[in-house]
Amino acid sequence: MSVNPHMNEPVKAVLAIDPVDAGRRLDQVLAERWQDFSRSRLAAWIRDGQIQVDGRSVKPRHAVSAGESVTLEAVLEAHPDNPQPQAISLDVLFEDEALLIVNKPPGLVVHPGSGNPDGTLVNALLHHDPALAPLPRAGLVHRLDKDTSGCLVIARTLAAHRHLVAAMKRREIKRHYLALVWGEVIAGGSVDAPLGRHPVDRRRQVVRPDGRRAVTHYRVARRLSGSTLLDVVLETGRTHQIRVHLAQINFPIVGDPVYGRRGCPSGLSESQRLAWLGFGRQALHAAKIGVPHPDGRREVEALAPLPDDMKSLLDCLGPNDVD
Repeated sequence: MSVNPHMNEPVKAVLAIDPVDAGRRLDQVLAERWQDFSRSRLAAWIRDGQIQVDGRSVKPRHAVSAGESVTLEAVLEAHPDNPQPQAISLDVLFEDEALLIVNKPPGLVVHPGSGNPDGTLVNALLHHDPALAPLPRAGLVHRLDKDTSGCLVIARTLAAHRHLVAAMKRREIKRHYLALVWGEVIAGGSVDAPLGRHPVDRRRQVVRPDGRRAVTHYRVARRLSGSTLLDVVLETGRTHQIRVHLAQINFPIVGDPVYGRRGCPSGLSESQRLAWLGFGRQALHAAKIGVPHPDGRREVEALAPLPDDMKSLLDCLGPNDVD
């Protein structure tokens, strides 16, 4: 049965229990039938008496019987962890009723956290579409580091969020990055090295035998002065994965303040040296993403152009394209 989950508006629905569900928990059945709502939200409504069975209040673990009538009368409220909307501009690459893909600029934090209580992408999303408020983190499906730019996917309904999170786990979301790295990379390759937290500095990730499996594929896109532009494809999506993996093979990302190198290579012209040293972030951009649409009938692909600062650095370091 379809419901209409708009925040701060009354939500009403009725469901007759099918014989196939007899004996199952009420909250489990409703989570499958009313996929616009999370199981935790449905359980809270059951406990509050806003969901009733045959006109009486029950518990979430109530074992349903065939033919019972379940009624929902509630008001959908914002997710408690979501911040206030803020009028921050968004570069929207794709938008329909189920999902949103935006081009995140460098320097924009994705969601509030320590030291960043507001002014984030989540604040901007909630201003762009107030209907995202009931969703955790306004529907974000994945993240980018503050200083990484490019494609980010947002689900606009809980059903779409479930679909996209599952697709991410099945590695069906295809993510392509452009990374400018130190040195001359001769040929493409792959890095298969498990990642985990640094034992001392909890903000860093390191390659460690007991870490989570992480696989990164790369190929040469352009050879430039003192550097190489790589086309990088993620097979897994661990925190700082590209940055750590490329540093692990001695081709750290230019400008990376955590995993990179200081200074610049020898042999650069004065203008190239100044451009290199003046680039104040990791030169990493999520250039393309392919997403299986929640409707199950198509794939959506979005491209994010290089931000101006990274494009200017590449132009300064040389136009040597690779076939």
